[in-house]
Amino acid sequence: MLDISILYNRYKFLGHEFLTWLWFMIDTDKKYILSLQKDILSFEINNRIVLENSLDNLIENITIKGDDAGLEEAKLSLQKGGVVTECNFSLKAGDYEWKFNIKGESLNISSLKPPETAQIEKKEDIDGIVLEKFYLYEKIITLVEALYDQFIQIRITNKWDKESVPMIKKWILS
Repeated sequence: MLDISILYNRYKFLGHEFLTWLWFMIDTDKKYILSLQKDILSFEINNRIVLENSLDNLIENITIKGDDAGLEEAKLSLQKGGVVTECNFSLKAGDYEWKFNIKGESLNISSLKPPETAQIEKKEDIDGIVLEKFYLYEKIITLVEALYDQFIQIRITNKWDKESVPMIKKWILS
């Protein structure tokens, strides 16, 4: 039986491929992503993306952040063989907006900022507020699981090598 750390390192590339695929899908087929949950209005890369390049046994980390930061440098890193290791997203659904990070190697969701909930005015309101918070967190978890499921469904078929990879390479070079 293999040690968990060996397995973790062996398969962490899937998370990096997932984030790259997700960026590709946001840029090229946003309607597909919006169709995964009926009330999603927008799903975007927000203000931070981290990439990793391995050059001559050296690892170079590239972080692009800022509200007006363009992703041209990130695409240039992809052209040089880099992979997306972390990304900040924003989701709008109905009147709500979430902001959160996804780390590629573990698919951990971090820095999750859910929409504001009502203020607690009476002790009886606590249960309702807690349930609303659970719902707001669950919305993101459900979306990320659905996106990863779609990615894996494509990744394990021949369609990945024959269709997806060439389209992603073409997108990277555009």
